[in-house]
Amino acid sequence: MTAISQELSYAVRMPVLAKYLGMLAFMLALLTLVPLGAAMLFQDYDIALRYLPVIAVLLAAWGASRAIPEPRRIQTNEALTIVTLAFVLSPLLMTFPFMASGLSFANALFEAISAVTTTGLSVSTDLASKPETFLFARSWMQWYGGLGIVVLSIAILMGSQMPGRSLTEPLGGEALATTTRRHARQALVIYSALTAAGIAVVWLISGNAGVAINHVLAAVSTGGFSSFDDSLAGLDGWTSRFAIIGISLCGALPLTLYALMASRKWRTGIQDVELLALVAAVVLVALLLFLSLRLQTGMGLSDAAGHALFLAMSAQTTAGFTTLDLSAMDDSAKLSMIVSMLVGGGVGSTAGGIKLLRLLILLRVIQVMLRRATMPSHALHYARLRGKVLDDTTLQRVLILILLYVGVVAFSWFAFLAYGYAPMDALFEVASATATAGLSVGITTADMPAFLKAVLCLDMLLGRLEIIALLVVLYLPNWVGTRKDAP
Repeated sequence: MTAISQELSYAVRMPVLAKYLGMLAFMLALLTLVPLGAAMLFQDYDIALRYLPVIAVLLAAWGASRAIPEPRRIQTNEALTIVTLAFVLSPLLMTFPFMASGLSFANALFEAISAVTTTGLSVSTDLASKPETFLFARSWMQWYGGLGIVVLSIAILMGSQMPGRSLTEPLGGEALATTTRRHARQALVIYSALTAAGIAVVWLISGNAGVAINHVLAAVSTGGFSSFDDSLAGLDGWTSRFAIIGISLCGALPLTLYALMASRKWRTGIQDVELLALVAAVVLVALLLFLSLRLQTGMGLSDAAGHALFLAMSAQTTAGFTTLDLSAMDDSAKLSMIVSMLVGGGVGSTAGGIKLLRLLILLRVIQVMLRRATMPSHALHYARLRGKVLDDTTLQRVLILILLYVGVVAFSWFAFLAYGYAPMDALFEVASATATAGLSVGITTADMPAFLKAVLCLDMLLGRLEIIALLVVLYLPNWVGTRKDAP
């Protein structure tokens, strides 16, 4: 059996990686023109000069890849490797322009990884003194990281349908994703429409174009970067705050749900199991937070209700915006938000976490096990969701992914405990990074030990790539072994 599996196991082909990474480099070069233009507009010429060599390197990589023939088929491990390298190399490149804003290499890299993974954890302080280009560039990276650099590239660049399917599937978006070029383009249109509508609404409410653009780019991607040190507490009034977090709620729903509603099947859309689960989860967490704020802090009724609902939406969508100092909250509130962040939003959305659909599948499996215990041994009863039988492969993938998430959080938590951090605060920070939520109780700072910064960076990448893709890249046989001769 081992010999047979080894014969059927193939390492990645370097020309295939070079071909598609070159295509991705061209897309990233186009995306980088946007912050370059912003730097020129804001007259941040030092930052603009740093974007020029980045664009030159990307275009050179694209030019070199053009001579490589496109493969007829792409292996699963090659697709996973390309996706992973896209989310690793892009923040490495953007670290150079970020350093022009006064950040060290380590802090600039942390900020770039947090941006492209749509996490929103930040080691930057005194944001009012930071260049406007820096604030915009972080939100812009969250925007294109939210939809997926790879999906954007496939939508616009790749002509072959078969490689396109293989490349988009590892992103974890079963809904985005069954996936041809047309589906990827449809996702881009929906995502862009949500962004444009959100900017218009927030701009109208706040009267500030910069605030609207920076926050909506971060909101629709459920990224959570803010141009204020105290996040959305820096905005006056609840109207602007809820407008922004409402956009995050839209981003946490499967993008295909909007296409379904647009096709005049809105009745089916509003009955979607993930939409109903998202609403129910937000209400439950808001109720728990409301009780905590009222009983533990004595906060007024209206303020407690406002903060509780906002934070519940922020945690469940993994957006990461906040209106309070979370370090002052009691452990019960922190635990409620930890669970909420780890569950996350819908599959095929920009939200992080395990995803609501997978949690529903796990609950359905538990329900079936309990029901079988009361049935005759010869009776057959299968787990169903959305009217369909859940096959063994789906159940296995869901359970393995949930187990891996728990393992990543546990090992990372141990690292923080070893440095002497309070258990609940350490768990909160680790869960926030792994779920790509970005909420913080104050542990993530520029002075945090370099090793713990590396742990959080790894957590953010694992959470964005849903763990498996990054593990494949770290797996030695993925690189060393037999390779297919034919492209």
